[in-house]
Amino acid sequence: MAWQHILFYKPYGVLSQFTDRQETSHPTLKEFIPIPDIYPVGRLDRDSEGLLLLSNHGGLQHQLCNPKFGHPRTYWVQVENIPDQIALQKLKQGVTIRNYRTRPTQASLLSEPPLLPPRTPPVRFRKHIPTAWMTMTLYEGRNRQVRRMTAAVGFPTLRLVRVAIAHLQLQDLQPGQWRHLSPAEIEQLQFLTHVSRL
Repeated sequence: MAWQHILFYKPYGVLSQFTDRQETSHPTLKEFIPIPDIYPVGRLDRDSEGLLLLSNHGGLQHQLCNPKFGHPRTYWVQVENIPDQIALQKLKQGVTIRNYRTRPTQASLLSEPPLLPPRTPPVRFRKHIPTAWMTMTLYEGRNRQVRRMTAAVGFPTLRLVRVAIAHLQLQDLQPGQWRHLSPAEIEQLQFLTHVSRL
């Protein structure tokens, strides 16, 4: 079997699966990616955007999704209000959400809003409430974890974009676009995951 690995910029509102099992009428990966028998490595919820890795290699999926291996995932997060150092320190140390304490996280404010394509539909803003952009790197991937973490420290998430999975970067991809991994990216992925053949 020929292994296939692609990076996809998942747009807002798209399900991270190829079939809409609950028939919600939301678009799925099938509308963007014409490659058969390839599956998402991890997920992004419908309201989140950004980098999604897809592969037909089950061993790679296990290595990257199992929290015990602690592979980093980096997000740009727009939140309501301006997080202070106390909130950032709580995120860095880990917070309790739903009777679970998250692992320590890298979290910092971005000095400028990142250059991103506009979201459709746009984020709803309230004139009297400022917003800020943060970068967060997690080493585990629980359901809606970033949103629950920022809410737990008092700064609800407005927009969430995953920009990196380990060394794999969103780079020049636009929403709805995908590309194959380069040989260098595959080689680094082999080194990172200890999967012998990709």
